[in-house]
Amino acid sequence: MSNNRASETPPSAVRNGPRPRSLRAAWVALSGLSAVFLFEMLDNSVLNVALPTIGRELGASTTALQWVTSSYAVVFGGLMIALSALADRVGRRKVMLIGLVLLGLASLATAFVSTAEQLIAVRAVMGIAAAMTTPGSMALAFRLFDDDQLRVRAMTLISTVGLVGLAVGPTAGGLVLSFAPWQTLLLVNVPIAAVAVLCIRFGIPADRPEELHADPIDVGGDLALIARPLVSSGLAFKAAAGLAVAGLGYLVTLQLQLDWGWTAAQAAVGMLPQVVVLIAGGAVISPLIGRIGLEKAAWVSAAVIVCGLAVYAALGQLGYAWIALALVLVAAGMRVVGVVAGNNVMRGLPADRTTIGAALIDTAGELTTGVGIALSGTIVAGIFTGSIAAHDWTPAQTAQFREATTLAAIVLTAIAGLLVLWGIFRSNRRTTSTTTAPLSGAGGSTPEPAEADR
Repeated sequence: MSNNRASETPPSAVRNGPRPRSLRAAWVALSGLSAVFLFEMLDNSVLNVALPTIGRELGASTTALQWVTSSYAVVFGGLMIALSALADRVGRRKVMLIGLVLLGLASLATAFVSTAEQLIAVRAVMGIAAAMTTPGSMALAFRLFDDDQLRVRAMTLISTVGLVGLAVGPTAGGLVLSFAPWQTLLLVNVPIAAVAVLCIRFGIPADRPEELHADPIDVGGDLALIARPLVSSGLAFKAAAGLAVAGLGYLVTLQLQLDWGWTAAQAAVGMLPQVVVLIAGGAVISPLIGRIGLEKAAWVSAAVIVCGLAVYAALGQLGYAWIALALVLVAAGMRVVGVVAGNNVMRGLPADRTTIGAALIDTAGELTTGVGIALSGTIVAGIFTGSIAAHDWTPAQTAQFREATTLAAIVLTAIAGLLVLWGIFRSNRRTTSTTTAPLSGAGGSTPEPAEADR
């Protein structure tokens, strides 16, 4: 066991000058951290609406288009835990600043992209940058304050900014495409990264040596944490949400523009039901949790997501009203899952492991985002013949596309449903085990929802 005890010191016990006593006093730091989270949420949503345009301009195949989006998510999710562990050892602010510079450079490189393969490489580099920056946003916000109420308010502010980015991304992207090239959607990351660098550099103090640790990475210990019933349950629900949101968004975007002939701006307007629910849905979270409890709220909201996918799979070809209903159901479920599933993960962990818990939650969401897009794109590519980005499809190609999107939606529904069933099973295991003994480590305490809104 390492003799370095810094990792066991509560964040509030480590001081580097006076802590802010209000959000206004920390506005510089919070602006930078909000910009970091905004980048992650925008990148999760803004590019989908541009896929048909990118396919036409770069001559990209269906498989290449799916990797344009999923390469970011797969790299992001795959490296998040490792880079979070690195940040705990060499400095959280240092790793974040390096990641932001990398993000700005990769986004700037978009202006020089001329092939789909180059864009995929740029997106992968952006995934590395996201893995270096996003997990630290909530951790640094937590360390800014001594007062728990200020911490909760700060985390709520940051997560709300990111959620607005996730919600308006497709709509804003579609409107931008009506008068600007698709590269603009990624070039916007350059000023966001610049603002974040300045704000974090001057608003957040560097980590002191006693705030870091040199303990070896315990892979076996991490796996043991994931095996805890409440943790694995929350991660399963989060995974179902990531799979559904990404897969449905990908399929609907292609259907509206390529099959139905909508413009990018019209498709953006078509995504508005999802935007409204994601922004306004926060009002129902606290009453729902108060009525049915955290664990039941988690599986109920995850089940609503599966119902949304099932609606699209069965009825999505019959008209936009059914697509809108599917978008509303998935968005409503995802809005609740984003809080309660993550909260359950935190509740199932020892008090000194909540940082790795945040990384696990993000990893589950990002990896299944990549899987949802990759799986949907693979099915479409396997059934559709010819160039999917071509303007004039034959009747046979139209039939192939509709068959492919229906099959992809059915597969996504089945996988998401299995994840939800697994989550319910694990949650019940936890309930059964706690009838004889309480969970160790977490102390039975429940973090505020904003801390787990990841």
